[in-house]
Amino acid sequence: MTQPSFATHEVFNQSPPFEEVDLFALDRPLVEAVKANGGAAAERELSEFGRQWGSAAMAERGRVANENTPKLRTFDSKGNRRDQVEFHPAYHELMAHSARAGMHNSTWTADGNPAGDAAEVIRAAKFYIASQVETGHLCPITMTRASVAALAMQPDLLGRVMPVLSTKSYDPNFAPWWDKRGMTLGMGMTEKQGGTDVRANMTRAVRDGDAYRITGHKWFMSAPMCDAFLVLAQADQGLTCFFMPRFAPDGSVNAIQFQRLKDKLGNRSNASSEVEFVGAYAERVGEEGKGIRTIIQMVQFTRQDCAIASSGLMRSGLAHALHHARHRSVFQKHLADQPLMQAVLSDMALHVEASVALVMRLCRAFDRTPHDPAEAAYMRLLTPAIKYWTCKSAPAFLYEAMECLGGNGYVEDGILARHYRESPVNAIWEGSGNVMCLDVLRALARETDAAMAVLQGLAAETKGLSGAGEAISFIGKTFRRADGERVARLAVEKLALLAAAAALNGVSPRHAELFAVTRLAANHASMYGAVELESGEVRALLERALP
Repeated sequence: MTQPSFATHEVFNQSPPFEEVDLFALDRPLVEAVKANGGAAAERELSEFGRQWGSAAMAERGRVANENTPKLRTFDSKGNRRDQVEFHPAYHELMAHSARAGMHNSTWTADGNPAGDAAEVIRAAKFYIASQVETGHLCPITMTRASVAALAMQPDLLGRVMPVLSTKSYDPNFAPWWDKRGMTLGMGMTEKQGGTDVRANMTRAVRDGDAYRITGHKWFMSAPMCDAFLVLAQADQGLTCFFMPRFAPDGSVNAIQFQRLKDKLGNRSNASSEVEFVGAYAERVGEEGKGIRTIIQMVQFTRQDCAIASSGLMRSGLAHALHHARHRSVFQKHLADQPLMQAVLSDMALHVEASVALVMRLCRAFDRTPHDPAEAAYMRLLTPAIKYWTCKSAPAFLYEAMECLGGNGYVEDGILARHYRESPVNAIWEGSGNVMCLDVLRALARETDAAMAVLQGLAAETKGLSGAGEAISFIGKTFRRADGERVARLAVEKLALLAAAAALNGVSPRHAELFAVTRLAANHASMYGAVELESGEVRALLERALP
């Protein structure tokens, strides 16, 4: 007797996994932005990196690291304090790959000086690609890289740390940093009562010989398994920056007691903690009372990475949406050939193209800052503006990318739900939107002439683009207003859009004009695809985004 078949369906009309691809070579806007900003010589290195991070194996590591979140082991089985965080092996593998690529130190020489040439641009391209695969582990990568700028305020300490920090090894062992093959650094600034207002910090530092003992708490301290942390505490002369290792000089575990790990919306693979210091050993970094001046050297770099990572997340959202649309048939056509979907995807592609051009232009400024005052002024004025625009753009953009996949975008089987949860952290970390706007206002007030020179440079670079002249006039008038803070968000967004148009004009003038027409000459609609682009421009944008 013939048995009935219980097969109810076959799988078809679904897109294949977006894996085993070169995340660098497939991204023409990235390739061209790197070249325009001095990184052309690294194309082979970046393509190799793009193939590695575009592999199915790397995608799987990202998935597993986020599904198996860190666990705090406060005590051992006998009741002794342990204060260790356990991670899934996939997290450690991601960290090892990032360290091997030098993402935590390649912008510095072995003795802690800026590497020069296009080191920032090349490293940013890697960071941009890696963020498309797994963003959480990049938090300690970012802080380790940025910490060198603060440690430079204490040359003797920097000299001791760099031989370990400058290696391309990742060493997850719980051991004193000076005995390890490589090290990572975290930071602890915010407290319950103050948050962004770190001057309200109550953690106290008491001198103990040449070192200090620190007592207090931190409401957020990311990556608690780092080998050392830069923390802020009140010393006799005021708020001061300190280097706090996990182990004291005698080899004993330092008095850093983790209370719990944060239960976060995203950034799940990375641990963030609440912590108490109970007379913890620390060394001063910089002068007493100059803690903010010291730590801000580090914060500029972490803000830069927030902008890069947000742009990378948006790029990934676009790539997955476009890849899906090219394989999915709806109403007898591929989804990518439907005019309304083309309008959405091309508008999104234009946004990403401007974003990557802008962050790479910013990284060029970081490369040139040590020897070019004009680039230093660009970096100081525009870092907060660029962080503001790119980071606050990402959540809405990634929602749109999810919608392009329909239900497949909303479920946890794919990467876009994780990207969506991840995206708000970059706008919140290292200064929320309002803080970024206030920092732009401060830069204008403290360095008025230099800031005006930056605006003049942007005016020259956008000359002839639709709406650019009006944007320059609006920005200048708004920032001169006595109530400028009240309307700062509008002016800072316009400043970022102008800078994006200028950066894109140096990469692809044709698309810079499209960006200017839709973003400067008119207010961009709140929904992607609610602009009209010629069919030829639509095809060109989509082909550049994903050949």
